[in-house]
Amino acid sequence: MLGNLNGWHFLILLVVILLVFGAPKLPGLAKSLAESLNIFRNEMTSPKDDDSKKTPSK
Repeated sequence: MLGNLNGWHFLILLVVILLVFGAPKLPGLAKSLAESLNIFRNEMTSPKDDDSKKTPSK
């Protein structure tokens, strides 16, 4: 999907992001995105066994 993008596409994408979010908000947006990705990765690598917490029904 992203394999067809070249340098000009990334430049245009960056300009659109700057116009939509504004330059002052970009550091906070990047930090929030990084934290979300870290949480997602941690949840995917450490699966929890939710079935062991359930009590068997009679």
